[in-house]
Amino acid sequence: MAKPKEQATHEQPQPLDLETSERLGTTARAVVQGVAHTVKGDYTTQKGEQGTVAADEVQRIIEQWPGPQKNIAEQMIAKYGYPNEATPTKLFWYNNRPWKRTELTSDHVVHHWPTVHTDFLTQVINYRVPADKFDDVAKFDGSILLDRTKGEAAGRCDSESANVLGLNMVHEIVTGKRTWQEARHISEESTVAYNLGRSAPYAERLLFEVPQEGTEDLDEGGISDAVLRQAGGKIKDVATGREEEATDRVTHRGEKPSK
Repeated sequence: MAKPKEQATHEQPQPLDLETSERLGTTARAVVQGVAHTVKGDYTTQKGEQGTVAADEVQRIIEQWPGPQKNIAEQMIAKYGYPNEATPTKLFWYNNRPWKRTELTSDHVVHHWPTVHTDFLTQVINYRVPADKFDDVAKFDGSILLDRTKGEAAGRCDSESANVLGLNMVHEIVTGKRTWQEARHISEESTVAYNLGRSAPYAERLLFEVPQEGTEDLDEGGISDAVLRQAGGKIKDVATGREEEATDRVTHRGEKPSK
């Protein structure tokens, strides 16, 4: 009688559970798609910008949202019109210049700088931050989100002015005008000034020209040598009847690997 197959630990297949054919198929499909889009020069996609969610649907969604998020939703609608996409917990606007994408969520992330508040409004621009500047941007503000591959930078905070301020500081860090410490000081001063109704240009508008394209960093392929090495390893696995790990995991040095 065949031995019953052990029940998987997870309800959904994990990477370890996939057969070799499916692993290769998954990768192959993504590679084919990537090559096709590279040939066309179409590096990213952003669907949904042509549609608009009906007003009554949006109002129904945000009716039960927390007060701060509902207030910002109304501000965004007044400024940019009704969103292009909506779910029960999120509203999306696309190409609502100067933004490439705006995402407002009923959820939140608590953030204690420059004062205790919640982050729920994410606004994205095309912007390339050099890899050697990532650390400085992270030290400046943990709610600045960078995507090196897509060539995007985003501010995530509780208002549009805060996102504008954060991205203006990113630009000044990247261009060498300010250190991350100086950027934090300027942000603190500008936040208070803006909220008191004083002149605060950094929080009022983006003070640099936002690129419309060409900010992607696609990196360089380096897998061909790995293919040869791992193919040789696979042949050895079959020949010996033993499976060896493909790489020397650092966790194996001086400690027992977890099962």
